Amino acid sequence: MTESFVMTVGRDALIVALMVGAPMLGVSLLVGLVVSLFQAMTQINEQTLTFVPKIVAFGMIILFLGPWMLQQLIFFTVKLFDLIPQMVR
Repeated sequence: MTESFVMTVGRDALIVALMVGAPMLGVSLLVGLVVSLFQAMTQINEQTLTFVPKIVAFGMIILFLGPWMLQQLIFFTVKLFDLIPQMVR
């Protein structure tokens, strides 16, 4: 197992993690921004107001993009299992 092999596997792992996590983080950021703007315009200073819209948005993202995210994780895991013979040399 060479350094370039380890770096490639690590890079691929980071790319998969970013691809799977980015939609959830992006939607959470967008919903938080919209709720913050709403709170600023209406001068409602309720700390817990952001949780319900974020939970609903997370649920919708998981519902719509969950199969794609699972497919990406399965593909990466199968790829790692295929690389096991090269890892133990």
